[in-house]
Amino acid sequence: MKIPALIDITLFENDDLVVVNKPPFISSLHEREGGDINMLNIARKTIPDAQVCHRLDKETSGCLIIAKNPETYRFISMQFEHRQIKKVYHAVVNGTHVFNDLEIDLPILNLGNKNVSINKLEGKPAQTIFNSIKYFKHYTLIECQPITGRMHQIRIHLATQRASIAGDEMYGGKPVFLSHLKRGYHLGKDQEELPIMKRFALHAKELNFKINETEVVKIEAPYPKDFATLVKLLEKHDA
Repeated sequence: MKIPALIDITLFENDDLVVVNKPPFISSLHEREGGDINMLNIARKTIPDAQVCHRLDKETSGCLIIAKNPETYRFISMQFEHRQIKKVYHAVVNGTHVFNDLEIDLPILNLGNKNVSINKLEGKPAQTIFNSIKYFKHYTLIECQPITGRMHQIRIHLATQRASIAGDEMYGGKPVFLSHLKRGYHLGKDQEELPIMKRFALHAKELNFKINETEVVKIEAPYPKDFATLVKLLEKHDA
């Protein structure tokens, strides 16, 4: 995997923070099994005091805020804590689903070791709003707006609606193969078909937040190549 330079993935920058379009397959922070490749270490190559203000799952791409100093880290962290930051994700899910401001309010229990479950007795409050953006024959492009920020929140909330994210096998999602979309698609002899996306189809599309006491910014992250390719192929072969 090519390790990106911070400048090449920067969406917004000022004296206090930088917002990047995190590539998939790079962790936000250090992982026990992970080695040195993570967004924190990438940022600290050019910003010595960098701190990552929130996490995205390793496979999830999109908007990630990195503070350049402790004061800004606290300022952004408080906005997340008080649910003052608007977060918008896009997901491609298996099946056709009509969601119009569907609010899922189901508590999530962190079981440890990157596992969570819906647990109404012991779980922490978790709310997500879902809207369908585009319909295909066998898939739907969904806008997801998490109000809270629990681990795997969007993924497990979608799974409760039988709308698992494509490729998210942990929560029942199935990968998308071109042979399932394109009529007459044939693989060469002894070739194994790979899914269009080698990860689950979730992208952190937009953040709205205060960069200081008076100024609010809206940052949008374009789809990475794999997500854009999936949507394009669905538009072409599954419309």
